[in-house]
Amino acid sequence: MKRFALIGAAGYIAPRHLQAIHEVGGTLVAAYDPSDSVGHLDAYFPKAAFFTEFERFDRHLNKLSERGEAVEYISICSPNYLHDSHIRYALRNGAHCICEKPITLRPWNVEGLTATAQSAGKQIFTILQLRLHEQVIALKEQVQKKLDTDPNYIFDVDLAYITSRGHWYYASWKGDEEKSGGIATNIGVHFFDMLQWIFGTPQGQRVYVRSHDRASGTIRFSNANIRWFLSINAETLPQQAKDDGKKTFRSLTFDQWSFDFSEGFTDLHTASYDHILNGGGFSEIDAQNAIAMVHEMRELPLSEWDKEAHELAALPLAPHPFKNNR
Repeated sequence: MKRFALIGAAGYIAPRHLQAIHEVGGTLVAAYDPSDSVGHLDAYFPKAAFFTEFERFDRHLNKLSERGEAVEYISICSPNYLHDSHIRYALRNGAHCICEKPITLRPWNVEGLTATAQSAGKQIFTILQLRLHEQVIALKEQVQKKLDTDPNYIFDVDLAYITSRGHWYYASWKGDEEKSGGIATNIGVHFFDMLQWIFGTPQGQRVYVRSHDRASGTIRFSNANIRWFLSINAETLPQQAKDDGKKTFRSLTFDQWSFDFSEGFTDLHTASYDHILNGGGFSEIDAQNAIAMVHEMRELPLSEWDKEAHELAALPLAPHPFKNNR
């Protein structure tokens, strides 16, 4: 039975990691979070030691190691801007780490993480779960079949993802671009990883909208032109979604193919952990291209809206719910 510790136990994504650890037959021996809102631990590991102070968590792991009961993996579900530091902590403590996206906000830090892992003799794994989604795997195969017969073919791809968030989002670390990486990083990096996994290294990007609640742009690959739109504002939902009472909208089209990825997500963390424990898993190197893409999206000057932009990029911008009221 593999022994796990977890950093960020009160986070939104932590329950999926807890479920995955449980379902692959692991045991959680310790968890840490500055917040004590961790009642979901009871569903999986009620006997796990829990700490709200990092120093006591660190001491506990050291004592376990001294007794020959060291943890083998540390799962990281902390805020995005802390991932880099927590990965290094796990490696220094002799554990492999399994980190939520993104492993770091800045692509040049990946090299340092790799060096730290090599020095420690441990591995860094990250959750790139869309690569394990059956429909995404089938889509990648379809694309490759098309390119095998027509290597110069250019796919026309349209991606829209709207996941409604309330005003709490802006008061949390997620609403701070320095801590979350902004909309494209926080809700989009999995999709951009999927696209570069299918099409390879991007050849160029443009960004038309980059605000507190949405982002939109285009990506050019050697065999694909991508239009994308991401938003956390419910007002940007298509009217049909609003009429149906939906809070989330996902749409991905590849030429004549319409890809439905509304299902099949709930078990992907378990699949990711199973993949890791059976000798697979995705490393920090696998994540590097997508991290570079979203970092460039934050830094590029905005382009003027034109016919290449996603149609939703033309929607009127909304005021920030707090900044204009201070």
